[in-house]
Amino acid sequence: MKVILLRDVDTLGTAGQIVTVADGYGRNALIPKRQALLATDANVALFESRRRQHEAAAEREKRAAEDVAVELEKASLTAQVKVGEGDRLFGSVTAQNISDLLKEQGHDVDRRNIELEEPIRALGVYNVPVQLHTGVKATVKLWVVKE
Repeated sequence: MKVILLRDVDTLGTAGQIVTVADGYGRNALIPKRQALLATDANVALFESRRRQHEAAAEREKRAAEDVAVELEKASLTAQVKVGEGDRLFGSVTAQNISDLLKEQGHDVDRRNIELEEPIRALGVYNVPVQLHTGVKATVKLWVVKE
């Protein structure tokens, strides 16, 4: 039996591939779990049109992310923090703080896309990487200064 994989299946292949499987495996496991679709001419044509639409949408998203990345590269953020003796910070600057600073400048970036290895705990200038899309990364300059 030939099926079109709708999802990646570890033992068979990746989504979009047409593979030959045993009749029972396809009928009893793959198709009921919506991991595969029977590879008839109509289903192959339908899947190809959906795949093209999906690829076009993904390309549009990537181009939009690249445009946002160009804008973010130009952005410069200033985080004013309270400090104690020896210029030690009370608390730290986290991904959420950076996300809030970006929102103030009109950039809607989720905190989970900001790639801080650990919160910033010292004054200075930092280059903060932001993952916008698969393969699209921007670097934002962050100034941590005394309040």
